[in-house]
Amino acid sequence: MMADPVETVFANLEKNTGHDRAFWMQAVADCGLEKHGEILKYLKETHGIGHGYANTITHIARETSSYGADADDLIEAQYTGKENLRPIYDAILGMLGQIGDDFEIAPKKAGVSFRRKKQFVLVEPKTKTWVDVGINIKGHGGTERLIAVGGMCTHKVGITDVAEVDSELKGWISQAYEAAG
Repeated sequence: MMADPVETVFANLEKNTGHDRAFWMQAVADCGLEKHGEILKYLKETHGIGHGYANTITHIARETSSYGADADDLIEAQYTGKENLRPIYDAILGMLGQIGDDFEIAPKKAGVSFRRKKQFVLVEPKTKTWVDVGINIKGHGGTERLIAVGGMCTHKVGITDVAEVDSELKGWISQAYEAAG
């Protein structure tokens, strides 16, 4: 059974900072800020954590808070009617937390872009049965699973089950993450 990806991010955060999930939720609640970018900046500057961790904390805190969450609303809308695919997104988010902590999560209407200096992964629920994971790995010839497509994301992987968020996918995403830094 796969560990909950969000809990994995918080476990890694606790290991690195000594502070558990409750601490971070309280820190956001106490800071008095409401906008995603303001909270993100606060966490990075005040607590000295990386962008990826700050972004994840902000998303989770806003998701469980009483004030608006435009970015979270975009993600929820993407998976409306495709709820069976949401665990795939959550698993990829958890995997990214294991790879690094200095990336931005940028939800759009149709998908979620993950960026460092440039986009390295794009997660888009395409139908009710599969999610496309666009990966930017310049110079990689592709495989049967990693399809070369060109464009902003040079390759894509179609995923229909959370079990496909595996070590092979993590390797490709890690390559893209490193190249985007």
